Amino acid sequence: MHEDPWTANPACVFHPRDLTEHNLRTMTRDFLYFAYGSNMFTHRLRARVPSAKAVGTGYIRKHRLCWHKRGWKDGSGKCDISFTGDRDHRVYGVLFTMSFSGKAKLDRAEGLGNGYDEKTVEVITPSGAVLAGTYYATAVDPQLHPYTWYKRYVIEGAREHGLPETWVRTLDAVETIDDPDPERAQRETRLLDND
Repeated sequence: MHEDPWTANPACVFHPRDLTEHNLRTMTRDFLYFAYGSNMFTHRLRARVPSAKAVGTGYIRKHRLCWHKRGWKDGSGKCDISFTGDRDHRVYGVLFTMSFSGKAKLDRAEGLGNGYDEKTVEVITPSGAVLAGTYYATAVDPQLHPYTWYKRYVIEGAREHGLPETWVRTLDAVETIDDPDPERAQRETRLLDND
């Protein structure tokens, strides 16, 4: 049985509360993105896509979170939503809107076509289900582990947006490895610490 995040944590709200005509026009004009990994951390995502704006939280069914996507730049483990078909499996995340030009920037940053592809998912929010775009891994290796700083992005993003504490504990239990490039690790840690 899963904890109900909307009862257990009132901070999990879908900000376009009543999906007014204005909000529907905005969401139609912009791209609605479901972030479940390091892009949940708003400062990181906005460094890549300045137009990104958090509009709520939710979860997708029939998937589980894996850390087996091979990073196309550093070879370490990155997050992936792996389809299971089991309705009891959930992955929590954050909904962002962004311009379509911002989506093109995110495609480049994520390496669309280099280990990630994209799909539309149904995201369950307190206001009901919405459709959003997201990425999924096409190049995986179950032996991979994330770098410590990468996992920290994921956890900090989950906390920033008030995802259920049981989910944060699940994220925190993931085994990490140290980044062999100390300059990169320092750069990424600085972004986390300067938020």
